[in-house]
Amino acid sequence: MTTKNQKVPKNLFESMNTENKRFLQSLIRSEDTAEIVNNLTDLWSHLVMQPWTNPQGWLEMINKYQQDQFEIWTDLMNGTVNFQAPKDRRFDSDEWSKLPAFNFIKQSYLLTADLLRKSTDAIPLDEKERVKLKFYTQYFIDAMSPSNFINLNPDVITEAMKTDGQSLIDGLQNLLSDLEKGRITMTDESAFTLGENIGVSRGSVVFRNHLFELIQYRPTTENVYQRPLLIVPPCINKFYILDLQPQNSFVKWCVDQGNTVFLISWVNTTPEYSHVDWDDYVQDGVFEATRIVKEITDEKKLNAVAWCIGGTILASALAVMQKRLDQSVGSVTLLTTLLDFAEPGDLGVFLDKEEVDFRATQIAKEGVMSGKNLSLGFNMIRSNELIWSYFVNNYLKGKMPPPFDLLYWNSDPTNLPAAMYNTYVSEMYIKNNLAKPRGFTCCGEPVELNKIKIPMYFFSAIDDHIAPWKSTFSGTELLGGSLKFVLGGSGHIAGVINPPAKNKRNYWTNGELGQGPDHWFETATDHLGSWWTHWHEWLNEQDDRQVPARQIEIDGEYKEIVPAPGDYVRVRL
Repeated sequence: MTTKNQKVPKNLFESMNTENKRFLQSLIRSEDTAEIVNNLTDLWSHLVMQPWTNPQGWLEMINKYQQDQFEIWTDLMNGTVNFQAPKDRRFDSDEWSKLPAFNFIKQSYLLTADLLRKSTDAIPLDEKERVKLKFYTQYFIDAMSPSNFINLNPDVITEAMKTDGQSLIDGLQNLLSDLEKGRITMTDESAFTLGENIGVSRGSVVFRNHLFELIQYRPTTENVYQRPLLIVPPCINKFYILDLQPQNSFVKWCVDQGNTVFLISWVNTTPEYSHVDWDDYVQDGVFEATRIVKEITDEKKLNAVAWCIGGTILASALAVMQKRLDQSVGSVTLLTTLLDFAEPGDLGVFLDKEEVDFRATQIAKEGVMSGKNLSLGFNMIRSNELIWSYFVNNYLKGKMPPPFDLLYWNSDPTNLPAAMYNTYVSEMYIKNNLAKPRGFTCCGEPVELNKIKIPMYFFSAIDDHIAPWKSTFSGTELLGGSLKFVLGGSGHIAGVINPPAKNKRNYWTNGELGQGPDHWFETATDHLGSWWTHWHEWLNEQDDRQVPARQIEIDGEYKEIVPAPGDYVRVRL
């Protein structure tokens, strides 16, 4: 890291090593920049051409914009403020409202942003192209916020004056440090150590192959449910989102309810894994973990829980099991899982076929889909919260973000093998073959989700921007057997990680299935608190028999290899 007395190179980019250059370029990747430019060109072209194609609409929009701008200017001259800006955390401080110049800058920006957003609605495009244009327009609007510029942000100027410029020096040091790491710092990472104050549930890795480690957690109750519980987390991120700290650990809570909990910890892949495909995650992952859990517990059936892409992998595995008459799984819980990818939400802006084909070629050469690039893509969907707020705090104000376990996990991404990633995007997102009976083949078997008759608990989150709840709801219409759909408050992560002890948020149950998501929501019942307790009651209904608690073997084939959280999870990019 640069110290106060060190000089900053005149040509900072040229002085960087190759990895630093790649990170900086990833923030404004050439192909993404070209996509943004193309979409914004469409927007500006429309603004220029609209007087000829829709003169009345154009005049009304421009007149309204000019009137609002004039009112702001008049208010500035008179010392009054009539314009009510929408609530926006970027402009929370008093300086943005009390200082006339900055108040004008803020209000003018918000008006212009509103004009640009409304303009996208007027362009004659098909819905898919309109969504893409709206996304990139909003990304441009967020990037151009006056809060992101030193000389336009009164909070940054105040901080620089208060510290005699030290905040700007510290901000540059923070930028150089992040360039070394190859990612934006979102939390005080020194505050967390895996196995010490995060991912601390007691257990052991009892099995390991090239693709995953299987963790068995120690019981905390005298008796346990007869059916063991196997958790299949996403392979896009690491498993310890389910085991952050004792007070919000889903793993610990499940153990404390009397479950024998096993969990898959996926390997953080390297280019040597480039050939590993979807079938390998099913065969060498889910099937192998199922076999080991049954052998350890000497049970014929287990309960399975899976999250996000882990749920998609599990669903395809269950379809194969159905073909092979394998009844090892007695109940299934899918958390924020897409099975029908027809409407993928905001992620769809990155899934243009031409762009996907271009990336597939690149990824095949590199051997992996970079976890850093995946993380950046997810962050772009909520750029104000996950990019620009840290840009301002870390680089312009020279501050460091506080410790936050969730953001520590979010800053610890994983790579995906090239073959597996390309299959996932092509077969699921582009072709939507998993939703088509016999449209997708897994482990040599044609997948038919409607043939899966296992009791299923389907949980989604109402503000999920990764797996939109109405899209996940479509998956309920593809499955056979008894099914319970539950909708939780908040988003993709906070909606799932909602421990009962905190008594936060809410969830909806018992809506009428079979008539679409809107009808389900209209007929559903709202409950305060966590869905965890509701889920466990449902789990008990499937099989509530109990046996003496199972201890981890001291000797034998499945004794401890290493203590939890294991070795695979410690590999960082």
